[in-house]
Amino acid sequence: MALPPNALRRRLDEGGLALGFGVHHLRGAAVGMIAAASGFDWLFIDLEHGALSVDDAAQISIAALSQGVTPVVRVCTDALHEATRCLDNGAMGVVIPHVDTAEWAQEVVRACRFPPVGNRSWGGPPFAYGLRAVAAAEAQAALNREILLVCLLETPTAIANAEAIAAVPGVDALMIGTSDLTATMGIPGEIGHPEVRRAYAAVAAACARHGKVLGMGGVYDEVVAPDYVALGARLILGGSDHALLTAGAARRAAFLRGLKPAG
Repeated sequence: MALPPNALRRRLDEGGLALGFGVHHLRGAAVGMIAAASGFDWLFIDLEHGALSVDDAAQISIAALSQGVTPVVRVCTDALHEATRCLDNGAMGVVIPHVDTAEWAQEVVRACRFPPVGNRSWGGPPFAYGLRAVAAAEAQAALNREILLVCLLETPTAIANAEAIAAVPGVDALMIGTSDLTATMGIPGEIGHPEVRRAYAAVAAACARHGKVLGMGGVYDEVVAPDYVALGARLILGGSDHALLTAGAARRAAFLRGLKPAG
């Protein structure tokens, strides 16, 4: 049985922008449907900062597999066991934060890829195949191709090591965590600072040399974001559920407050 294609990977392979919908607070089977209806391509299910469990992530991911969006889960940097559990239970990609060195990127690959690329263990027919029985060797090779593995760079050390990280086989994308990067640079929130622009340029160049995708997180304005997309950022975190909800709700409330009742 053929593995259904990873729609996020297809969009990236075609050279397009892949827009991510951050999930911190939403729960249940409707999350992926909401993101798809809003024009997003993938879910950024956040176990690092959101109050979600692996079970929450699994339920959202399983539903999303048939909703036109690709479920991707961010775990904590020291919780690679949760990354593999999420991959066993519906996720089609993982984001690992605070990857500062090529050595740590290699550990991530070993944990999240099946042999011979890594050491991930086989848990039986996966949700990506609808739990149908599949030949293990064929399925593991297909999942190694389709699963998206993203390293999040959030410190000056990570930026300095971007070339080596990008060279690690099995890593698909280097995403810059811009908020944490500015904090560790001592310029918190200054997403358009010249040092941040230089960081994006350096990581973009490393990604281009090694055939990896450049990702952008923490840049939600309409002034700086186009500059980083112009540098090559294509894996885009477009905002989180609470921020998108409050922005839309605030616009609606402002409109309604402006109406004048009769009398």
